[in-house]
Amino acid sequence: MNRRARVTPAQAGLPDGGARRRTPGLRREEVAVLAGVGASWYQWLEQGRDISVSPQVLDSVARVLRLNGAERRHLYVLAGLNPPLPRAESREGSCEGLKRLIDAWMPFPAHIMDAYWNIVAFNEAAGLTFGFGESDTNCLVSFFTNEVYRSRANTSGAIAASVVAQYRAAASEHPDDQGFRAVVDELAAVSGQFAELWARGDVQPSGQMVKEIVHPVVGSLRFESTQLRIPARPDLTIVMHNPVPGTETAEKLERLVSPEGRRETIRPVAS
Repeated sequence: MNRRARVTPAQAGLPDGGARRRTPGLRREEVAVLAGVGASWYQWLEQGRDISVSPQVLDSVARVLRLNGAERRHLYVLAGLNPPLPRAESREGSCEGLKRLIDAWMPFPAHIMDAYWNIVAFNEAAGLTFGFGESDTNCLVSFFTNEVYRSRANTSGAIAASVVAQYRAAASEHPDDQGFRAVVDELAAVSGQFAELWARGDVQPSGQMVKEIVHPVVGSLRFESTQLRIPARPDLTIVMHNPVPGTETAEKLERLVSPEGRRETIRPVAS
């Protein structure tokens, strides 16, 4: 494995062996000892043999070889296991460019969410259109509990069922991840509608869907909602809302984000 050649004995906490060492990297036996596995087993792993392997062992090997997040996930794939979600430390401070992207999408709504559908960032249009605020931390939870959003959107019937089925599809990619279970348990405890839909067990891939919002200031808004996966950040998804042609949604959004529209949004609108 060429990744062994990148790690020096000094980096691994071993003596370098002086002139007797023919290559600068680690030997198979050294990796096996440092990872706490058998030398023969580790050799079989490098050779791609059909062997039983656990996530804990793969993490030990990844630590010894100093693999980055992408390489660690690739190791899981090679071993036939579901790749883990990126570690928390790899998520911090690396999405400023994505935030600039959704801000540049103005006056159309856009937001960024992580694998659990936690809201990482949203642009001003998303806040004005959907009623997102500081208390909204998860898209799935907000769909079923944010009263402002629910008063503007159709959150019943086929749409709600589709949203839940898409979340189950996302969770099924990481069956042993407790983060999804925590979101499901929290939401099921406060939303009977969600609990009933989740119990159906439906699965539906995410992608593009049409949403309609009835805004108290500008009226009906219709969007094509598209989820974009980011290869460089597999833990993040950008959700971009594009106005449906011929619906005057684009013009209404221009008004909504204007100074006049913001003022109308802030003050109560007469019924």
